Amino acid sequence: MLASIEACCGNDHHVLGPIGRVDRGRRAPGERGLCAVHQAVLRHFAAVGRTPEPAVLAALAAAAGRTAVDVLAELDREDFLTLDDGGRIRAAYPFSAVSAPHRLRLGNGVEAWAMCAIDALRVAAMLHQDVTITSRDPVDGGPITVAFTDGTARWEPAETVIFAGQRAKTGPAATVCCDALNFFADLSAAKAWARQHPEVHGRITSRGKP
Repeated sequence: MLASIEACCGNDHHVLGPIGRVDRGRRAPGERGLCAVHQAVLRHFAAVGRTPEPAVLAALAAAAGRTAVDVLAELDREDFLTLDDGGRIRAAYPFSAVSAPHRLRLGNGVEAWAMCAIDALRVAAMLHQDVTITSRDPVDGGPITVAFTDGTARWEPAETVIFAGQRAKTGPAATVCCDALNFFADLSAAKAWARQHPEVHGRITSRGKP
């Protein structure tokens, strides 16, 4: 696993322009305990497929003279991760702590959820591991699989495309665009979904160009 994990979705200019994260990426700043806590959350997802225990984050935050509650709240405000109403981690891009349409099976055997199709596609490079992504076409529910082996992707169906969309509003990626970044079995399915969701603006991208 990488010593410093760079999360995925934050490098896409088309998707993240409206929420103010273009050119900022998803790596939290080093000060105020932000990077230490953020990296710990991502490493834990990659190692076991879920969020770390509060005590782990509390110790890291304390080293910066803060509480974990304060650090997590700031990470949430800056959209490095998202919290639920109870202050628990709901997602840390690219990983989701709750069920999502895109399932990851990492080369180390760990299984986790991905926030969106684009996040899922970048996990193999982020972790330097083989990754198998399983998803479903939002139109007909048909299975879609993308398997990365030694850096090479195998797509099933071969005609799979990605729709990269967003809503015309500001806010965290989790609410603005994550559910509008999906795999489709072919071009016609992606076009059909776009017609059914005029409130979502985006583009269809070919395989290998997340």
